[in-house]
Amino acid sequence: MTAQFPPPSATAEAIALQAIATLGEEFVALRRKLHTQPELAYKEEKTSALVAGYLESWGYEVARNVGGTGVVGTLKSGRGSRTVGIRADMDALPITEATGLPYASTVPGVMHACGHDGHTSILLAAAKHLATTRAFSGTLRVIFQPAEENGGGARSMIKDGLFERFPVDAVFGLHNWPGVPAGEFGFLAGPAMASVDLAIIRIIGKGGHGAKPQQAVDPVVASASLVLALQTVVSRNVDPLEAVVVTVGSIHGGIAPNVIPDSVDLQLTIRTFDDTVRENVRQRIIELAQSHAASFGARAEVHYPRGYPVLVNHAGETDFARQVAARHFGEERIRQDFRPITASEDFAFMLKERPGSYLFIGNGDSADLHNPHYDFNDAILVDAARYWVALVQDYLSDNSEPAK
Repeated sequence: MTAQFPPPSATAEAIALQAIATLGEEFVALRRKLHTQPELAYKEEKTSALVAGYLESWGYEVARNVGGTGVVGTLKSGRGSRTVGIRADMDALPITEATGLPYASTVPGVMHACGHDGHTSILLAAAKHLATTRAFSGTLRVIFQPAEENGGGARSMIKDGLFERFPVDAVFGLHNWPGVPAGEFGFLAGPAMASVDLAIIRIIGKGGHGAKPQQAVDPVVASASLVLALQTVVSRNVDPLEAVVVTVGSIHGGIAPNVIPDSVDLQLTIRTFDDTVRENVRQRIIELAQSHAASFGARAEVHYPRGYPVLVNHAGETDFARQVAARHFGEERIRQDFRPITASEDFAFMLKERPGSYLFIGNGDSADLHNPHYDFNDAILVDAARYWVALVQDYLSDNSEPAK
């Protein structure tokens, strides 16, 4: 059953909006402070300490070092029996910033190129307002996660007993999205973000003089042919109605134009939206690499580490999250044509453990994520914080029931 709510009064909405808006300047300043001091996965010591300190000062019960540098804050109000979790990620990327902003990264080779500084500040702003007003009935968990960028921080927190130590009935997360008008929301039930796997292929031949190729087994030629053949995995081994990406992003081999090397290394990223398709693609890539190399007289060694799983949003919780946006911001702020995303996200691990939904808010006409020119759009911070406040208050309302 989907939760039903009475419409909020215009007066209550106006008061809440004004109260949260007054926090905007404070948390934009905080966001920019975080931007100047980015920290990589599992090294978020300063960020984690800052987050924990704020939460404790606002009256949250705080657990530090969850899954490494993770922080969980708990706040109870009223007599409600339900518990909701809201997650933000904290880590930065190994990218050299090129924005030239006055608050650009001061850490060489590290920057917040995905907006995690914004996500952290959004949730802190909402957490402060909720602690001040206590206008909900139940238990709130605010989850500040380390190592989303290829570090599997969500999985580390789960292994450290996240949901056993801090149980929730549902968990929600949010990501800014460049190219979507600032402040518009996107919701997707079911598979919303792709799984990601890495294939590392070494084609091993026999080196020799470039002038005598007949005496060698050329792994460069075999690799070049394999790159083209790998695209047939998508075009000929997968249902055309399934979305799959196979990208060869790295090829390395040889040191001179007149020398045939002994081996060539290729690295691939593979994205899928279905677990069965994911496994079939894995098997096909391994088989193709080995048989293709053999056809050239070479051999292939394939290492295939698993990455993040498909992020699957639960239908009831996604419908609830969409209702929140419609009630408090209007249908016109909801992006109707928002489509599944081939990027990946380790919030998928949390959604495998608990019901919930991962939603998106437009970052406007900014540089893309993971780009040295990217910057989080501070203009969306207040509305995003206001959304978290509305979601918590609606989910932990005495007049509501949990989405099922």
